[in-house]
Amino acid sequence: MLRPIGAVKRVAMKDVLTDILDTIALKAAIYFRTDFHPPFGVSVPAFARTARFHLITQGECYVRLGNGTVVHAAIGDLVFVCNGAPHVLASDADIQCKPLADVLSEAGFTGQGPFTLGAGPAGASCQMVCGHFSFADGADHPLLRAVPEVFHITAAERAQRPMLDDLMRLIVSRMFDDQAGAGASVSRLSEALFIEVIRAGVSQSPGLARLMAAVYDPQIGRALSLIHNDVATAWTVDSLARAVAMSRSRFAERFHDLVGMAPMAYVAEWRLQRAQHLLDLRIGSVKCVATQVGYQSAAAFSRAFADRFGTPPLRYARRHKSG
Repeated sequence: MLRPIGAVKRVAMKDVLTDILDTIALKAAIYFRTDFHPPFGVSVPAFARTARFHLITQGECYVRLGNGTVVHAAIGDLVFVCNGAPHVLASDADIQCKPLADVLSEAGFTGQGPFTLGAGPAGASCQMVCGHFSFADGADHPLLRAVPEVFHITAAERAQRPMLDDLMRLIVSRMFDDQAGAGASVSRLSEALFIEVIRAGVSQSPGLARLMAAVYDPQIGRALSLIHNDVATAWTVDSLARAVAMSRSRFAERFHDLVGMAPMAYVAEWRLQRAQHLLDLRIGSVKCVATQVGYQSAAAFSRAFADRFGTPPLRYARRHKSG
């Protein structure tokens, strides 16, 4: 049973994108900066629930994905590899590549300072700042599904987006700063970077363009805000349509066209994503979490959660706590 519509709390509306990224538990971590001397070829393995980026600060690099896509990145370019896709970083598009783990071992990289590969003149190397974003187990949203395997944002495109350009400059500055707290500063900056990359990548992904159009649409965006502001409300297609001054049929059709799923399917999925996030944070009991996301019946919540994530919420919470 869900809380009635009349019980909606009067609180400030959440920013939809912020709520999505908070709930799927976006976390950023910079793992190295490179100093690769040609010829080089490194095979980066697949890694679930991640997105990786490579910013070229000197030289050039080819980024080749498993689907055959090849990106030639020059100085100042940002290559963003999404959905944990495996890829290679190479000085030539057709060069033989070694697994990343083997290259790290051979190079003796300890995680401190630059990851150096090969030798040669200092000005001839390919220098990059590389990092990754991770998401919670089971994290899902149309936003993640709409993101393509790779974004290529050139230096010229960065220059047209002052916020993105400023973030990249700050990240590079901090990465080459050995003072205490530089790593934490880069991590926080990188979370903002993810949002700006998504905005910049709209032109490269029709699916992402539609979803961003939904967020900023006066009526569908308002409906999304209502859902994210209080997911526990007993929303129906009728009540959401009335709230945004649309007919039921027109609202349902436009919501599906822009978001990629029916309104009630979105509400049901978001309740469970939010519940998982609350369990990860260890905020209250399972029954309390069920109520916060709109279930007054703990049994109904447990069934829905188990169907979605493959384990009952109590077992999930215990496993997460012990982990």
